[in-house]
Amino acid sequence: MKLNNKIALITGGSRGLGRNSAFRLAENGTDVIITYHQQAEAADAVVKEVENQFKRRAAALQLDVGEVGSFEHFFSQLSNVLKDNWNTDKFDFLINNAGIGARMTIDQMTEAVFDNLFNIHFKGVYFLTQKAIPIMKDNGCVVNISSGLTRFSMPSQSAYASMKGAIEVFTKYIAKELAPRGIRANLVAPGAIETDFTKPAFDANPHVKEMIAAQTALGRIGVPDDIGGVIAFLCSEEARWVNGQRLEVSGGIFL
Repeated sequence: MKLNNKIALITGGSRGLGRNSAFRLAENGTDVIITYHQQAEAADAVVKEVENQFKRRAAALQLDVGEVGSFEHFFSQLSNVLKDNWNTDKFDFLINNAGIGARMTIDQMTEAVFDNLFNIHFKGVYFLTQKAIPIMKDNGCVVNISSGLTRFSMPSQSAYASMKGAIEVFTKYIAKELAPRGIRANLVAPGAIETDFTKPAFDANPHVKEMIAAQTALGRIGVPDDIGGVIAFLCSEEARWVNGQRLEVSGGIFL
């Protein structure tokens, strides 16, 4: 198994975009640590594939990104994994990917749903990043996940899109404040992506899928393979001069 001094931490890495990002980073020669909320078996499968197919080191840790009070315990576990598996106390790349969806119009939105979105998509990202900074290596990078919904509007996405808008502002501040250490921060804003998470909704509403495809210049819904490689690129040496940027990866939707 190859050795490498580059390590990426990917939240929500057991499926979807996080899973694909883990594979693309591993393909580029980066070791990965993924987090999962409940799907331990799926996370273990990702670890095994990274190790067996891409010949990189990998590990999985449980994390609820919406529970900031659990972060101290998580980072204690992370420190142990870094020491035991890599003989180091730092990692290079943070990919804040974990998230949930909640399609509700403004008049339907409840405080409980709003708070859950806020905790996972903004508060959790903010404070996870805060706690990660001291154990990130200089000249690393942060990649946050936003959404095409911060540029265009679709019904029932006001709360989700607002959280992602906050992440876009936060990313610029990370890029500014961590620049003296050479740590870059960028964000990827996917369009509509068909994953195991979104597929049931698309299957139940094929007209929505057809409408989105019709409004996309490249004529289809996105898939995880469209996104993971972009995240891997932002963590590469080739992207060393890309900082504080929003990169929409949507196939040209609503141009």
